[in-house]
Amino acid sequence: MNSGPKVARISLLSTGSLSNDNSRRPHRSSFVDSGSESANARPSMKELGRQWSHHAPIYEEVFLDPFRPGVKNPVLEAILAIPEPDKKSIIDLGCGTGPLLPHLVNRFGTVRALDFAAGMIKHSRKRLGDDAAKVEFLHQPMHDLANLAGTQDVAVAINSIVMPDTRDIDKTMKAIRACLKPDGVFMGVVPSIDAIHYSTMLVMDRALDEGKSPAAAEARAAALVEHHMFEFAFGRFQFEKILQKFWQPFELEYRLQKAGFTDIQLVKLLYPWDDDIAGGDAFAEYPPSWDWTFQARP
Repeated sequence: MNSGPKVARISLLSTGSLSNDNSRRPHRSSFVDSGSESANARPSMKELGRQWSHHAPIYEEVFLDPFRPGVKNPVLEAILAIPEPDKKSIIDLGCGTGPLLPHLVNRFGTVRALDFAAGMIKHSRKRLGDDAAKVEFLHQPMHDLANLAGTQDVAVAINSIVMPDTRDIDKTMKAIRACLKPDGVFMGVVPSIDAIHYSTMLVMDRALDEGKSPAAAEARAAALVEHHMFEFAFGRFQFEKILQKFWQPFELEYRLQKAGFTDIQLVKLLYPWDDDIAGGDAFAEYPPSWDWTFQARP
């Protein structure tokens, strides 16, 4: 499973006001039926795999790439700084269509890529071409890694720890820890709910500067940052049939510690105000938005 943004898509009109262009791109996560009684209804793993396989052909159009030029990605920097990579094993957990894999192949001694959607693995192979033969592809869920116990020097999860049910998150993190060697490292990226609050502040402040009343400014921010799609108290976001987890940094640290990880480090991944955020140049003078990256030891 892979990436997407965490800020509302915003466009600046000629009048100077802001309007939603209705083109938010979500991170990969779980599908729910829009007519279901509960937003937390969970489809079967088979259905999830089918849905993601169905979306694989348009993946690049719908989801943002955290490895694209202009993104300051501490995880990629950390991966490229790993000493003697040719002697180490690495696994891309929730590989999606494989944007991370070109950075791993021909660098690490053993490269594995795991996804529960067969269609995603198919597109990962296509991305790599002849180099696909150098990757061991695994069609299985992240919470079931018993076949990899104690085998990995490095495990990476890029925006794939986004299950809306925290029980699934806890199970997955424990499985990842168990797949690592004693001196291994787990690193990744998660979507940040605090960045949504940041976007809300920027939009509201812009409206206040335009002379709007506090009530009108709040209403504009809530609409443009799509507050109706969020459960802020529990860090969940629903886009059409996709329900996913967004994170606070303290929660990320807590979940990693609960799974038994130590030496936890959190650093922001910074997104540029570029064409991937419509009207992003309206906020170019402000610090960029972010997701949270992490490194942890078993």
